[in-house]
Amino acid sequence: MQVDGVLIDEAQLGTALNVSVHETRSADFAMLLSMLSHDALDFSQFHLPKSEQPEKDHSESQLKREFEIGPQKPLAPKEYNMLIGQNNGKLFAASSLVSLRLQECLNPEPFAVRDDKKHIHLEVVENLEPAVKRRLAKAQGKLDLVADKQMDAAAFYDQIAAGDMQTMLKASA
Repeated sequence: MQVDGVLIDEAQLGTALNVSVHETRSADFAMLLSMLSHDALDFSQFHLPKSEQPEKDHSESQLKREFEIGPQKPLAPKEYNMLIGQNNGKLFAASSLVSLRLQECLNPEPFAVRDDKKHIHLEVVENLEPAVKRRLAKAQGKLDLVADKQMDAAAFYDQIAAGDMQTMLKASA
């Protein structure tokens, strides 16, 4: 048996190992094994031919088609719309929660009615402390110029003393 070059893996031996086992030539078998590389990374099973794998399309649209995902629920409409969800009450009263859920899956409605990240709901603004309201109004440019002026205390006391203020208060009550 003749082997050309340096033996690295058993694939270079061909059928020599198999022949030495079947013919019970243990000395040849031991010699061939000792000539192979002792590094496990040199074994032939770690050097299999690589086949070309086609590049998979991992785009969002492809994945939605593959997993059969419906349309994405938008965060907010493009334009301000207070009528979002107006038909939900009628649909629920007419049929059931199942049909309402089906309608939401087929035509998802936006989570919010406006697409303004800086919008603060009126309920939140009304619950703020006066100093915070003032800071917010100043930041939004809605602060009255009259509120920035100093109060004329002498004129105010004169109005109270003259009785003009009491007549206004009685008229409003």
